[in-house]
Amino acid sequence: MNEVELANGVRMPLLGLGVFQTRSGAETENAVRWALEAGYRHVDTAALYGNEQSVGRALAAGGVPREELFVTTKLLPRARDARRALEHSLRLLELDWVDLYLIHWPTGRADEQWAALEGAYEDGLARAIGVSNWGAEALGRTVAGGRVVPHVDQVEFSPFQYRRALLEECRALGVVFESYSPLARGRGLGDATVTRIAGELGRTPAQVILRWALERDVPVIPKSVRRERIVENAQVFDFTLGPEAMAALDALDQTGGSAEAR
Repeated sequence: MNEVELANGVRMPLLGLGVFQTRSGAETENAVRWALEAGYRHVDTAALYGNEQSVGRALAAGGVPREELFVTTKLLPRARDARRALEHSLRLLELDWVDLYLIHWPTGRADEQWAALEGAYEDGLARAIGVSNWGAEALGRTVAGGRVVPHVDQVEFSPFQYRRALLEECRALGVVFESYSPLARGRGLGDATVTRIAGELGRTPAQVILRWALERDVPVIPKSVRRERIVENAQVFDFTLGPEAMAALDALDQTGGSAEAR
């Protein structure tokens, strides 16, 4: 899998499996197992999802060496003790560290939470730290008030949510911009422009949408619980989109190129 390098030198796979709204137990364990079998080495979960333990079980059973895995989890937005929350997530995941720990959502506790994440990063509990759903203004405050610039900002991003200004701000700050809901929760798969380009390339609509983000070196974490879709979503590194296709997909944006995360 292709990778992007974070500011601290940690390498992050461009393709990961997201497990948002994936039920704990067999559903999550199967999805992670199938992803590992398909070559994924990046799994993204969160305390909010309630499936960290299932992700941990699947990773342990998968037989992939820990150093080859990239595991992300996220802090509950209103958690009062971020360090303790991370330690709890590590126990559920059966890991000594995560590769990326994110604050899931900005709240009034963001400053104290970020300070706790910096401490956890410095102590080796997370190889990288970042934020999720941070717009340019919130990101600027965190950068100005912290010791560590967030390594990642994970936001909703797709041709329909093409937050161009936020992407540019992240790059100016040295923050890797990561996409969740890269398939627009499936709503974009029937779009006429997407299906036309997919037909011209002999690809699926999902592959075209994912490739659009990858052309910009934006990591994506599509979610699926179907084995064939998980495999299909991994088949995005053997083709490219030309300038005309990229421009047509860019034009689907409904955010006005926003610098905000919502």
